Amino acid sequence: MIELCPKKPMLLGIIFLGALTLLVLVLESYWTENNRTAARKNRFIVEQNSSCFEKEPYVVLKECEPCSAFELRSKSLGVCIHTQYIEILRCANGKTVTRSCDKAAFYDEQTFWIFEGLMLVLSLISTLCVKARKRVLSKRMIQRVQRQLANCV
Repeated sequence: MIELCPKKPMLLGIIFLGALTLLVLVLESYWTENNRTAARKNRFIVEQNSSCFEKEPYVVLKECEPCSAFELRSKSLGVCIHTQYIEILRCANGKTVTRSCDKAAFYDEQTFWIFEGLMLVLSLISTLCVKARKRVLSKRMIQRVQRQLANCV
């Protein structure tokens, strides 16, 4: 069925689907970012029972990172139990607060680029296989036509 579709409409269809995909990604990112900031305040567990970071400015001392295996096994930090990621903040009044946080964006981004790289390699391999198969089929067709012409003469 796809063989019957001319190149121009197929190319237009692919461009349309690509643009639609980008539009959906942008809208989804916009909507989830707005919802995430509202839900983020109450979702994370705070260790020192201080919510100073909600009321006053704070500095992130340690970005969101996975808890160590020791912290997870010993349950020495309560914040590690919930999401297994920890973030350390210092409020303007000098209090140091540890809180549970989402998986670091770095890990999500790294996983995304690994996936993209694997998909690129897979698409290149597929393209090479298709071109090789097309070459083989073209040779067979030319040989068949040559045999038919040789039999007719």
